[in-house]
Amino acid sequence: MLSLISASKAQLKIAENIRERRLSMELTQEGLAERSGVPLATLRKFEQKGAISLESFLKLLMVVGEVEELLNILKPSKPTFNSIDDVLKDTHNASRKRGWKK
Repeated sequence: MLSLISASKAQLKIAENIRERRLSMELTQEGLAERSGVPLATLRKFEQKGAISLESFLKLLMVVGEVEELLNILKPSKPTFNSIDDVLKDTHNASRKRGWKK
């Protein structure tokens, strides 16, 4: 699927959302950094530029209570069937272990 938003804009939007969540919890940057174990400088850089490691991002999500939602969003979608014919026609029955497109 093609996205109309760039990666850098997505990063900034994610950082903005985490900042808003932090503020709604009435946490300072120092408070969130302390609770999450993410260095304050890293949190500040994230809120300003959107740049952060995945590990630090997940630590922040744990504190603001969004890890489960992220995991649910990233689950592969399951096909929906309307009839037994749809089930029999389904070619995605077996879970793929490797991709085939470059």
